Amino acid sequence: MRTVDVVVVGAGIAGLYALHRFRQDGLDVQVYEAGGGVGGVWYWNRYPGARCDVESVDYSYSFDDRLQQEWDWSEKYATQPEILAYLEHVADRFDLMGDISLNTRVIDVTLDEETLRWHVRTDTGEEVSTRFCVLALGPLSSANIPQIPGLASFAGDVHHTSSWPHEGVDFTGRRVGVIGTGSSGIQTIPRIAEQAHELTVFQRTANYSIPAGNAALDDATRARYKADYAERRRLSMDSGGGSPHQPHPSSALAVTDGERRRAYEQRWLLGVSCSARPSPIS
Repeated sequence: MRTVDVVVVGAGIAGLYALHRFRQDGLDVQVYEAGGGVGGVWYWNRYPGARCDVESVDYSYSFDDRLQQEWDWSEKYATQPEILAYLEHVADRFDLMGDISLNTRVIDVTLDEETLRWHVRTDTGEEVSTRFCVLALGPLSSANIPQIPGLASFAGDVHHTSSWPHEGVDFTGRRVGVIGTGSSGIQTIPRIAEQAHELTVFQRTANYSIPAGNAALDDATRARYKADYAERRRLSMDSGGGSPHQPHPSSALAVTDGERRRAYEQRWLLGVSCSARPSPIS
């Protein structure tokens, strides 16, 4: 049986960084990934309209400044293909692929309580003994397929946004039903509507959504972001949501109507302008 220091399950954003960091610490690492490529949720979620709802310059690694400076995002909110290309670039740039086994699913992890080592088995028959086992699976790795009566015998095509066919789906002339209006539904419904002959949306609970204010990034804007990266990262670390935008220090009901309106307006402008600076707002 092969012996390593660390087994990482999953080669998404967290798994790739875990491999890089453990290597820096001098550890022998093996990563197992069920998909045919790296990227995690961005490898699987290829539905029409898929994009991130965090600004591209923030939805990226901060561990290497050269990486931050060399990568150019094309939009304020990147699409799935661009994010996947970025993660593939990271895997190649830091030579991570040699320690990643693709198309390999971990099916059993057992702790030997005498040696305090983990025994890891995969669906390809590989068995590994490791001191540490890191499950970098993320919160979005299991598809929620509702138990709808008749679904198993439905004669049409059934697709889930979290495991979209890599070759895409042609909805031209089709009658389509979309169940759910969460983030994925909101993103994909307009794109499917562009092709489908008839589209019906089934919604349990209305979602609250505002315009994203997405825009292409020009060279000047990218240069400004890169020059300010250290401050953006500092503000992001101090925030509650990982973005460099700070909350108002007071409750909305504890200030005057004028102050509340000014604070709301400043935050609204952050969503419609790439030129808004990520400085604290008071």
